[in-house]
Amino acid sequence: MDRKGYYMSNENFQKMMTEYSQKYSKVCVDNNQIDASLFEEYGVKRGLRDKNGKGVLSGITNISLIKASDTKDGRVIPCDGQLYYRGYNIFDLTKGFRQDNRFGFEETAYLLLFGDLPTKEQLAEFTKILAKNRRLPTNFVRDVIMKAPSKDIMNSLTKGVLTLASYDEKVTDNTLENVLSQSMMLISVFPMLAVYGYHAYNHYECDESFYIHRPDDNLSAAENILRMLRPNKDYTDVEAKVLDLALVLHMEHGGGNNSTFTTRVVTSAGSDTYSVIAAALSSLKGPKHGGANIKVVEMIQDLKKHVSDLKDEDSVREYLRKLVRREAFDKRGLIYGMGHAVYSISDPRAIAFKQFVKLLAEEKHQKQEFELYSMIERIAPEVIGEECAIYKGVSANVDFYSGFVYNMLGIPRELFTPIFAMARIVGWSAHRMEELINVDKIIRPAYQSIMVPKVYESLQDRSTPKLDTHYLKELQLSMKEESC
Repeated sequence: MDRKGYYMSNENFQKMMTEYSQKYSKVCVDNNQIDASLFEEYGVKRGLRDKNGKGVLSGITNISLIKASDTKDGRVIPCDGQLYYRGYNIFDLTKGFRQDNRFGFEETAYLLLFGDLPTKEQLAEFTKILAKNRRLPTNFVRDVIMKAPSKDIMNSLTKGVLTLASYDEKVTDNTLENVLSQSMMLISVFPMLAVYGYHAYNHYECDESFYIHRPDDNLSAAENILRMLRPNKDYTDVEAKVLDLALVLHMEHGGGNNSTFTTRVVTSAGSDTYSVIAAALSSLKGPKHGGANIKVVEMIQDLKKHVSDLKDEDSVREYLRKLVRREAFDKRGLIYGMGHAVYSISDPRAIAFKQFVKLLAEEKHQKQEFELYSMIERIAPEVIGEECAIYKGVSANVDFYSGFVYNMLGIPRELFTPIFAMARIVGWSAHRMEELINVDKIIRPAYQSIMVPKVYESLQDRSTPKLDTHYLKELQLSMKEESC
């Protein structure tokens, strides 16, 4: 017991906090629940999207474009999804470096950051700059990454990014040249922060062997990820090329996705690069955003437990029905990897990815597993259409196959979302710079207040809150005219 008599055992402390939190979480619900009909009454679009899935227009960008529909005779008609980076169709970009048997991450990163495809000389210079930036401060691995390792590598990655700010003498310098320099450094070290963070967790928490492989300046980003991850540093060309394609396809996806919008919002506040990217990471790690591919893998594992014949389409279909009816897996009514906020007929990233997924599955002797995924991709939209009232079509998104690919590559599940981050950091950096160049105004959306005025009472007289009728009408009129 301390001098004030406040000592409490950890067990009793946890019990106290659990009871208090349980009690007051109900109070929070009671005092924060909003009638769902009010969103429609005030014209508020939940999730900043209307009932048809169209997003609220909140900015202008020249970095990427998502196309999912055409307009004909005033009607919006869904079409095959298309994705453009700086004006180039993603199919043309990926086809280009595939035909040349090259890696595409560095070329695509240059395109997104600077707006044009590089010449041979420009690409060589850019690649060299990225390679020379694959360095962490002296003892950073020991003093930061190896201390307090976590199974949540996204948290470790965020911690690493924020700690790097302490080593930067120009951390708050938001001139474009400094932000570009900071961004390229972070693009380069993200794989190191994530992979080393995993190795630290795997050693200290899972009692596995610990090893740190330095990146090779002569290798691509995808090759270095596999080199640093694997004990023997070995990988095949197909493995590296498939991972490279995954990085390219996850690199950017319009300005409206949650983590990119977060990048824009925090940038608009005048914050530094490290804080901006940490905020974007915190957004991406959410299971509704970057963690979706993990849920796909877990869903497939559950399917295998409950379906004895994985080639029997009727049995698989019935399991999918149970998913939608909230009778299987996590009972949330979702078939993970199916559907997208924008795309309806098809996700171009999934289409571009699928042929390489098949190629890797053949190399890894996973043909039957690939056939199962293909079956689910084909029949899931039918099941969803039959079981649910949907306003647009449903198709497989890029997350449907990415988890399967990472499994075949031997990438641990803890690194699935960090792999996404290693790619999307490029798009975040491009959007941060676009925001700095074009918009000198903080992003401040409006919220409609529905509160009512109350009479303040002294502590000894306080009981049930009393409505302040004197100011009620005046305040209600004000709230209709202004939003907060």
